[in-house]
Amino acid sequence: KMFTVNEVSQHKTRDDCYIITRDKVYNISKFLNEHPGGDDVIMDVAGEDITEAFDDIDHSEEANEMLAAMFVGGISTKVSLSCTHVTSWVS
Repeated sequence: KMFTVNEVSQHKTRDDCYIITRDKVYNISKFLNEHPGGDDVIMDVAGEDITEAFDDIDHSEEANEMLAAMFVGGISTKVSLSCTHVTSWVS
């Protein structure tokens, strides 16, 4: 499934917690209580792109494998444009 950044930003509660890293979306809701740094660390960035912060911490291979198991989709880079009003000029 592909998500927009806006869609992911709606998932920011303890029962429905998504994050983005490296253009991939993860549902980490069930992991919150297991996070070694505490769940508050994650809740502060819930629904956001955490790529830089995640990479800065240099997570272990095990942490990356755990994250991979929580993968739910990718980030859509498509921009949808809609035209709601068309004006026709007649000379």
